[in-house]
Amino acid sequence: QVQLVESGGGLVQAGGFLRLSCAASGRTSSMYAVGWFRQAPGKERDFVSVIRWSGYITSYADSVKGRFTISRDNAKNTVYLQMNSLKLEDTAVYYCAASGMRMSTVQASYDYWGQGTQVTVSS
Repeated sequence: QVQLVESGGGLVQAGGFLRLSCAASGRTSSMYAVGWFRQAPGKERDFVSVIRWSGYITSYADSVKGRFTISRDNAKNTVYLQMNSLKLEDTAVYYCAASGMRMSTVQASYDYWGQGTQVTVSS
């Protein structure tokens, strides 16, 4: 089992920045990749970014490329999502998830999920 806890969400003005954290515990050695997804009110949960647990391969949704950066600190078992130049449309609940098999943009590929952290971007 892997447990994931997100933190770092909050209220920020458009153009501002936030850094989300995803702290993993339990059988972290079984993790292959950690991804971030987000769900805006009334919308489906969408892929944001993913990083391999070992190595430095990353992937981003087109909507966040150039603005968001995913990184990890294996010593702390933590994955970060640095979000810059935030837009109103970035408002959502952000979830991190762990996959034991692959890097993927698909929710079904992920075995473990955190509880989510709210990000609200105001004008």
